[in-house]
Amino acid sequence: MKTRSIVLFIFVILLADQVFKYYIKTHFYLGEEIKVGGQEWFKLHFVENEGMAWGWKMGGEWGKIALTLFRLIAVIAGVFIIRDFIKKKNHPGFIVCSALIFAGAMGNLIDSMVYGLIFQESDPYLQNVAKLVPIGEGYAGFLHGKVVDMLYFPLIRNAHFPSWVPFWGGDDFEFFRPVFNIADASISIGVITILLFQNKFFKKHDQQQHVTVETNASVDDNMQIQ
Repeated sequence: MKTRSIVLFIFVILLADQVFKYYIKTHFYLGEEIKVGGQEWFKLHFVENEGMAWGWKMGGEWGKIALTLFRLIAVIAGVFIIRDFIKKKNHPGFIVCSALIFAGAMGNLIDSMVYGLIFQESDPYLQNVAKLVPIGEGYAGFLHGKVVDMLYFPLIRNAHFPSWVPFWGGDDFEFFRPVFNIADASISIGVITILLFQNKFFKKHDQQQHVTVETNASVDDNMQIQ
């Protein structure tokens, strides 16, 4: 697989992720929700999170900085790792999955690093959408930007766990609850596919080595090997 193809693949995912986030950020106020095609099970719901994929969080300001720096280190390392995979001619499917994970990490890293610098805060009470502002006049400092999420698939709503279910018996149940973005989906697809097809991706082919032994000893037909 050629490096150029992987770079283009990553660029397309990043472009789609960032264009979609920009559209949501500048056309939806925080918390706004619309049904896609009038469907209850597919909605665009604008939320922002300060943590990891799928809305998971790390505590406090230091947690946010640590997470962003971790993403940055992972992305930088990812460049060399994927290049090494291509050079070693790993399975094309594994390389594509690695590119998906890299693109997703890069997409959310951009939010964390710069969105706070270049966007106004969106106010759900005034129902105002965010606007681009000069660098440094945004709602937060460097490394403190919030990740934009919008894809929401509540396939099952207003359900309840049966009373006999331990811990959650009687509680409300919703599937699928998390709100996510293209970058999150890219990471998840990459990781899940690697787990499902790991035997195929990492299958080792035994190479038979043919060794030719040269000797100056004369061959005696009468010699017997015991």
